[in-house]
Amino acid sequence: MRVLIVKTSSMGDVLHTLPALTDAMQAIPGIRFDWVVEEGFAQIPGWHAAVDRVIPVAIRRWRKAWFSAPIRAERQKFRDAVRAVQYDAIIDAQGLVKSAALVTRLARGVKHGMDWHSAREPLASLFYNRRHAIAKAQHAVERTRELFARSLGYARPQIQGDYGIAQHFLTDQTQPASYAVFLHATTRDDKHWPESHWRELIALLQPTGLRIKLPWGAAHEEARAKRLAQDMDHVEVLPRMSLEKVARELAGAAFVVSVDTGLSHLTAALDRPNITLYGPTDPGLIGGYGKNQVVCRPEHSSQLSDLPAAAVLEKLQPLLAAENVHV
Repeated sequence: MRVLIVKTSSMGDVLHTLPALTDAMQAIPGIRFDWVVEEGFAQIPGWHAAVDRVIPVAIRRWRKAWFSAPIRAERQKFRDAVRAVQYDAIIDAQGLVKSAALVTRLARGVKHGMDWHSAREPLASLFYNRRHAIAKAQHAVERTRELFARSLGYARPQIQGDYGIAQHFLTDQTQPASYAVFLHATTRDDKHWPESHWRELIALLQPTGLRIKLPWGAAHEEARAKRLAQDMDHVEVLPRMSLEKVARELAGAAFVVSVDTGLSHLTAALDRPNITLYGPTDPGLIGGYGKNQVVCRPEHSSQLSDLPAAAVLEKLQPLLAAENVHV
């Protein structure tokens, strides 16, 4: 059985789709997937053993020059790639009009998606041949697992979902972890933890002997990382890396401390212990899903500035004890 997945973005949404593939692979022997995904996240689907072909799409970039000759050529190449296979099923897990109109409608096969009351944008449901009612009051991972189960005709497993990508990175793990990763960067200002708080936590962890690694993806994030590492000998600002290389750093970490960001979801997908700092966002439906994912929030506020470093250190104590280090 060959299935096309349409789940283009964001990083967290793409990662949240992976457990549904693992379910389907276990329920339907021999099932194989192709996946349409935004070019910036095109490395992710190929980490899963059930994915054969990744078809990058660049809707965000194409919009800037939709009718230019180079973009028209890219769009034609994409259309040819999508239409090259007759699929047994197409599952649109995005639930948006733009993805349904520009991608799903092109594919050849029976098109599945959420119904009018379930899709993120109800009009998207008009592009599907089979529409499925999926309860909204559940985590995004569980919604997608249910959509795949209904679309492909098996019962959704009642156990916690398995992303199925951690083993892709296991070969490099030849010795015990001796470092932690701090994910300090996010796109929304109100999801940032103050630099002073990061610096305090970094100083509190110095006696443990653990190194702390700081990744970044943009120039302003690199500048922040350098400020956080200033005069801290146990802190390393990593070079600019591909998503694959960042994933390898996360996979080898003893633990991760993160704000609410896409890389936090990647940490969860890699089965690494993660303390995620939440302020204005609700982790209930779209938060960290997986093994050893710990929510840390201010006690009486939605402002991350009200979350002290000492409270994060308290959450870290079981992870530090597991590494046989102490503050």
